[in-house]
Amino acid sequence: MSEYIHALPDWPKFRWDREGLAKPLATVRHKQGRLLGRMESLGFQFRQEALLRTLTADVIKSSEIEGEKLDAEQVRSSIARRLGMDIGGLKAIDRTVEGVVEMMLDATGHYDQPLTMERLFAWHASLFPTGRSGMRKIKTGAWRDDSSGPMQVVSGPVGKERVHFEAPTADKSDLEMKAFLDWFNGNEEADWVVKAGLAHLWFVTIHPFDDGNGRIARAIADLALARSEGTEQRFYSMSAQIRQERQAYYEILERTQKGTMDVTPWMLWFLDCLGRAIEGAQITLGNVLAKARFWESLRDFPLNERQRLVLNRLLDGFEGKLTTSKWAKLAKCSHDTALRDIMPLVERGVLVRNPGGGRSTSYSLASRDAT
Repeated sequence: MSEYIHALPDWPKFRWDREGLAKPLATVRHKQGRLLGRMESLGFQFRQEALLRTLTADVIKSSEIEGEKLDAEQVRSSIARRLGMDIGGLKAIDRTVEGVVEMMLDATGHYDQPLTMERLFAWHASLFPTGRSGMRKIKTGAWRDDSSGPMQVVSGPVGKERVHFEAPTADKSDLEMKAFLDWFNGNEEADWVVKAGLAHLWFVTIHPFDDGNGRIARAIADLALARSEGTEQRFYSMSAQIRQERQAYYEILERTQKGTMDVTPWMLWFLDCLGRAIEGAQITLGNVLAKARFWESLRDFPLNERQRLVLNRLLDGFEGKLTTSKWAKLAKCSHDTALRDIMPLVERGVLVRNPGGGRSTSYSLASRDAT
């Protein structure tokens, strides 16, 4: 007999200590309200900036949890374009990045729409636009068929693998997912924060796809959290927090899936992790406010559009050294024009020359206090 909860006779009748969860749930709800209130006070422009930073982190970190590294600039460009934001210098975007962004924005942007089999299939197809996971061909936009063996979560070298989890057999996927979707779209559980935690666990336990189950489970949780707040605007990233706590995340999942239908420990971990994610949004808020102060300090200093564009890129964490050639490329101007843009900013103390000279001369933002 299987050691996993999906084989228990009372599956999937989850139980949890509602009284024990009452306080952590109330704490999370309070943190949600306070964060949304603070973000509302920012004004539209800086709220959009916070939203872009959060969504970018969410996409990148959810993929990192599964060991996939996406290009941050591509992710940011894709999200900005879809949100109608002009961030300048939009980068060519890989189909895989576009697919991950599409799924996430559909989950949160249409949080009030039912979750259906067709919607999940579309998410899965967007995650794997080539029909492959790495070198391996997979079924996309359809439930797995177990043609290559049972669906297992495994670690360790070949010959010494450790099986952490084995999902229900593929022939059960239709019935399992129908039960899940009926519950998710129904009114059996009224609190959407609780529902987010349960949905995450339930979906990832069914593991209905050949690949991408973790990312889709987190997208479903994000959808439920958006419903809990009644807004598509996301100012904290549960995926970014899970990425920080990845080891603990996998450990609590494994313990829960090898336990009983009492999932109180999982729900307590989920709520605590969610609370830490919301607290982490203060970093995003701090960065956005610092950016606001930066521009306020330059309100009387004449800047052209090229200067504003490149300074924004530096404020957003430009990777590498900013040279005159890179300025020209970003601003789509000549080398001489780039140099004319840079010099007044150096004189004003907005930019500083880095050590080195000649062709290798590069520039960085000065200390905020110096602007």
